[in-house]
Amino acid sequence: MLVLCSDGLTSEAILSALRPHMAGRERAALVVTADDIYKERNYHVPRSIAELESLGLAVDVLDIDRDPCASLEGYDAVEFIGGNPYYLLASLREHGAEPILRRIAGESVLIGWSAAAFAFGSTLALVNRYSPELNKIGLEDLTGLRLTEREVLPHYSRFLSRFDRFEETCAQYEAERGVSVTRLNDGDALFIAGEEVQLIRKG
Repeated sequence: MLVLCSDGLTSEAILSALRPHMAGRERAALVVTADDIYKERNYHVPRSIAELESLGLAVDVLDIDRDPCASLEGYDAVEFIGGNPYYLLASLREHGAEPILRRIAGESVLIGWSAAAFAFGSTLALVNRYSPELNKIGLEDLTGLRLTEREVLPHYSRFLSRFDRFEETCAQYEAERGVSVTRLNDGDALFIAGEEVQLIRKG
């Protein structure tokens, strides 16, 4: 199952929906690659570990820039934190992560939020309309891993006042590309298992 979130497993609605899928699972990897500066010192890491532990999982912190990507297949659940979507996508490509993450999403639980929610999808084109300055590495091919064709926009309500014409930009993107973007507020998530899609709202 693939879980796309705005800011992690930050609501009881998400945790409650995840618990049945965690039955019998014991180990989780928290992947910090998207934060190209602070890595495991990212301030969200302690909170993210605690959320996974609340689901009964023992947690290891990994970074595919340092740890073999194949090692992720030894875990019952894998969560990627947010950060820089361009850097994350480039790293995932460099380390041949796509087939590994596709298997994890199909056989266990793969969670990605913020930057990872973009990278796991079809393209970074939407985030590129808002924050092209994040592309410090000069990534030219914005095609995502395409673990799903569904597109999400994390932090929606929080960013409405932070970006000028935030909703208008998303609506224009949808019209131009003929797609439908799921707007995720913090505490929301999209659960994707094959053709089955469940939208979890914080409430």
